[in-house]
Order: sequence, then structure tokens, then C-alpha cells
Amino acid sequence: MSRVIIVSNRLPVVIPADAAKPLLGSAGGLGTSMKSVHEDGNSLWIGWSGLADVDLPEERQEALARMRYSTVQISSEEIRDYYDGISNSLIWPLFHYLIQQLPYDGQGWQTYRNINQRFADATVAQYQPGDLIWIHDYHLTLVPGMIREVIPDAQIGFFLHIPFPSSEVFRAFPWREEMLQGLLGADLVGFHTFDYSRHFASSLVRILGAEPEVDRVVHEGRTVHFGAFPISIDVTDFETRAASPAVQEMVQKMRNQQTERFLGLGVDRLDYTKGIPRRLLAVERFFDKYPEFRGQFRFLQIAVPTRETSAAYADFRSFVNELVGRINSKHGALNAAPVHLLYRSVDAIELSALYLAADLMMVTPLRDGMNLVAKEFVASRIDGLGMLMLSEFAGAAAELGEAVLVNPYDIESVADRIRDCLHMEDVERRGRMSLLARRIKQTDNKFWSKSFLSRLESISQERRVPFCSPESIQVQLTRTDFKQPMFLLDYDGTLVGIRDRPAMAVPDSELVDLIHQLSEKHANRLWIVSGRHRADLDAWFPNAIVNMIAEHGLWIRHQGTWSKTVEVDASWTEKLRPILASFAERTPGSQIEEKSASIAWHYRMADPELGPAQAKELRLHLLESFSNLPVQILNGKMCVEIRVQGVNKGITARQIMDRFPHDLLIAAGDDQTDEDLFKTLPPNALTIKIGNGMTTANFRLRSPAQMRTLLRTFV
Repeated sequence: MSRVIIVSNRLPVVIPADAAKPLLGSAGGLGTSMKSVHEDGNSLWIGWSGLADVDLPEERQEALARMRYSTVQISSEEIRDYYDGISNSLIWPLFHYLIQQLPYDGQGWQTYRNINQRFADATVAQYQPGDLIWIHDYHLTLVPGMIREVIPDAQIGFFLHIPFPSSEVFRAFPWREEMLQGLLGADLVGFHTFDYSRHFASSLVRILGAEPEVDRVVHEGRTVHFGAFPISIDVTDFETRAASPAVQEMVQKMRNQQTERFLGLGVDRLDYTKGIPRRLLAVERFFDKYPEFRGQFRFLQIAVPTRETSAAYADFRSFVNELVGRINSKHGALNAAPVHLLYRSVDAIELSALYLAADLMMVTPLRDGMNLVAKEFVASRIDGLGMLMLSEFAGAAAELGEAVLVNPYDIESVADRIRDCLHMEDVERRGRMSLLARRIKQTDNKFWSKSFLSRLESISQERRVPFCSPESIQVQLTRTDFKQPMFLLDYDGTLVGIRDRPAMAVPDSELVDLIHQLSEKHANRLWIVSGRHRADLDAWFPNAIVNMIAEHGLWIRHQGTWSKTVEVDASWTEKLRPILASFAERTPGSQIEEKSASIAWHYRMADPELGPAQAKELRLHLLESFSNLPVQILNGKMCVEIRVQGVNKGITARQIMDRFPHDLLIAAGDDQTDEDLFKTLPPNALTIKIGNGMTTANFRLRSPAQMRTLLRTFV
């Protein structure tokens, strides 16, 4: 496999400020999940050192370089705006659906953008042709697009380690368009679950007006793929540790000291997304409803410190402490407290022992991208016992269906499920845990990283045609010795912009003048090749010197006279008209357009999600029900068009090319029907795609305005 450049906010090492102290491995989830990739030896990891306002000494830099780490420096002021501000005070709560946690201002976006640019520059500086670039998480959402601008052919992957919210929630983000554009710089965007992938696709539709196809979308002439790649853990590592003498001895000691029959466990960072207060309220309600468990059940909550400098998190810690105190006061005894709260980190040995000693593991976040604690618990239960209670709002719930799934907002139900878990028979408990253990072993961290990187590397390298300028095309033309150019120009989307209603796409006076000048200078070599009805073209360009092809090649106008290229039977439109009318009725904003031998359903003014969904349903229905008709079903720009077989722009253009002498062909178009034209032209033709979309053209311009600029050079 190619070398992998890993890019993340932090390096997976703890770098002491004291240069005399050794580097330490980080226990963070990303570091452990990417361990196998980096240890393979063919990778470079770019990230912040974790030290603000510190220039690392040369010997420290050399030590990091030997470990294949490259640092990005960030100042304390930048950390305040980029990390504490935008990343953790705005993106983090919003993506976890906690809109009420958003700050009143969004200060820091420019700093966020600047830091993302710094990471992009650092990556570009290290890049070698053939490298795979894998960018991680919400701190660096703009980096893919920034790298793409400098290295258009780079293979770039991005993985989001938190949820991607529904489009209704994501639209609250002030810089939503810029973030989506940044993410679309990647070739592959990965999420933990299909729900997050679907939400991403929905946001592309509603915010950018894109039209994703299941697991991909065309953007800037490239196909961007996206999908679900559930992250996991090193299962073997947890199994081995759980079986070690140190852990087994600690488990036995815990059980000997425990006076209660059952032990419940929660292990979380002290973060408001983890649902700790509601979990504690459920434990309180459990004791209220089932007092027989007082003295029989103890709940231990490990709260790992996080963001300790934040005033909001300090208040949150105080609230949790008060809640624990209230529960213990209400349900405790002189020599027993039903709830224990430990506000500290635990080492790997102690954590494995706690996993093995617990009868019930409660993982009940209000929202979580994945939550690897659930998988760690399952992997550690080499005895096949214990029970996992899991929030249905954790990404892990999509994989771990044999756990007891709960709604953390339904405190009454969670309290009942605690009782059910404690009463569960061993045979059921073992059966559930066995299935969970088998699944996480099959899809461990190596499986996760390999599946993502293999997909990134194997994504078909469709012919990428980058955007260029009219001037760059003109430079290419100056190298060609031609005197008689022939122009084959689409209309909608090529000479004029796409309008909400087809009837609104009337040419402005500037375009009319330009077409007349080109027609006068190039005589029979200027042709408008359109899918429009000939009556529209007649009304807009009445001057007989303008030559035209209408209805995708069915009609030709030369010297003011229309003639049919082929006789067709259009009686089939009678069968299709009621179908399209039904879809128009069910899709507000859509409409039907009829021509001589085709019929189209336009949905440009329909709801941005309903329209594309109805278009897919219509195409599927037509393919299944009318495959015996002599028609083609075209997926145009915000429309579905059904036309007679044997007629297209390419076939008719061949007739024109044979009739009139020329020494250069210049063809331009913006949609699928124009690809018929491009494919029929000789290799030396100059073909131009306007806008996004895969194409066989050899140049791409952004807009009709740029196309007009190019055409003016021929007047």
C-alpha cells in the first residue's frame, strides 16, 4: 500500500514541556485505532504537539522525526479561538444536537480557518506523489479542500469521529457552506454509521443544491464518495490484558472487598454529551422503584477530567457532584453509598479489572459518534458474563444490537432495564455477550483502517477534468493552425444559466448580439445544438443566419427553414403523460414540458430533497414498466426526459459536420445529452464541459459567462 500521511489535531504522543523527560504514548481513541497503520512503518503523522507557545528543541524534533511525527505549532491565543472556541464550543455541541449549548457569538472562525490552512500547508510540504492523505475529525474540516487546491490529483480521505447531524440541525452552523466545500475536497468522506452518511448527503442537497447518488456526489468535476466505516478497538490487546495475572488479581481483590451483590459501572469523559446526569437520575429512579436492591447494587461512575479550564465544564462537574450527593443521602446508609463518583483517569490495568468486575456496564450517552467504551467492555469480558446497556443514540448501537438498548432520555425505562439486566439469566447473558464478542473481533481496529484505506486507494480514478479559464483554452488554440472553426453549442446551462422554469431562460441582448456576430463571421459553421422545442429557438433567434438543432437532434434549422432529421412515431407519449402528470401533482413546484418526440418532467422549483427523490422513483418506474417502448430515459439538469430512440445530438451533429467544411470542431455543453455529442467527435476536437459532472470533454469551464468570454475571441 502507498505511504499514508495521517493528519489530526493532536499527535498520538504526550510531549512533556521538560525536554529532559521522555515522550509518552497517548491512550486516546484515535491513537490506538490508528496504531496498526502507523506501526506498519510506511506512514507520517502530522499534528499539534500539545504544547502552546513552545518551540520544541532540536533534539526533541529529531526524536519525533524518528517516530515519523511532524508537528504543527499553535499559540495559546489560537487554541482559545480554534480549539476551545469554534471546535469545542460550537461544532462539538451542534453536531451532538445540543443547540442550547451554543455560544451567543461565533468568534474565532478566521482563526479556525487559519489553523486549517496551516495543517494543509504542512501536509502539502510533506506530500510525495502516490501518498494517501487521511485527515481526521471536526477540528480540520477545511483541510481537504485546501489541499485539493494545491494538489488537484492527491488521494484524500477524511474521517469524522463525531456524529454528523441532520440537515435541520447542521443548517444552524454559520459557516455551513464553507465546511461542506472543505469536506468535498476529499475523495472519500467516512462516518461511523449510515445515518451520519445519510445526514451528510441531505445537507449537500439542502445547502449546496447537490444531487448525491446513494454513496457519492459529483463536485467540481470529481466524484466524492462517502459511507460508513465503524471505528473499533484492538480486541486482542484488551483480551490479553484481561487474562493477565495483574488484572485477574485486581478483579479478585475488588470482589472480595465488595459487600454488594451487583456492581454497575460507567466510564466516560466528564462531558455533557455522555448523559451522566440522566444516567444517575435513572439509578436514583431504580432505587425508588425497586428498594429491595438497596445494599445489593452499587454504581461506580468514572468521570475522566476534560477541558478543565472551561467554566461551563466546571459548573457541569459541580452539578454532577451535587446529584451524587443527593442520591447517596436519599438511598445510602451509614456504612454504604450506592453511588461512587471518581473524578480521575484510570490506567489500563485498573480499567480492565473494572470491566471484568462489573455486572452491568452502562454506556448511555445522549449522542455519541461511536463510543469505544462499549466495545472495550465486550472485549474485556473473557468470562462471557456481564451485561452491556447501550444508548440507542450511540453510534455503536448500529453494530451492537445484542446489548440492552435504551433511550437515555426515558429515565423511567432505563431504571426498569437496570432491573432486567440484574435479573437476566446467565444463559441469555452469555448468549448476548458471545454474539457481541464475535462481531467486534471480526471488525476490529485493523479491519476499520484497512477497509477505509483500501476503499480510498481503490476508488476508480475517473478521468478528472479540472476547471480552467477561457484564457487557458485560448492559449491551447493559439497552438492550432485553423481557419474554419465549427461551433456546436448547447443552449441551457451553456450559453445561459439554468433557470427555475424553462420558459424563463430567454437570451439577453448581449447573447443575441454575440450569436449574430459569430453566425455572420463563420457562416454555416455556428450551430446551437439544443434540447429545446424549435418554437422557443425560433422566437429567441429569428434571424435566419443562426443555424440550430432542436429537440436533441430531431429538427435542424438551416437558413431559416426547419427540417426533420428522421420520421418518428411519438404515440408512446400518450402512455407516459398520465405518469408524469401524477408525479407533477405529488411534487409541488414541478412541471411537464412536451416536444415533438419527447416529454420531460422538470423539478427545479421543487423541494430540494423531495424533487431528486421523486426523480429517482420516476426513473425506476419507467425502467421497470416501459422498457418495451422505443425510448431513452435521460437524467438531465433537474429533470427527467424521455425521448425517442435513435435521435441524439451526436447523430445529428455528424450530419452537419459532413455537410460543411471545417478544420476545427469546438463543442460545448453541460449535461448528459451533450455527452452524446462529445463522444461522436474526433479526438482532436475541442470539447468543453460547463459546470460539474463527469464528462468525456477535454476542458471544463465554470459558467456560461466564461463560455461567452471564450466565444468573443472568435468574433
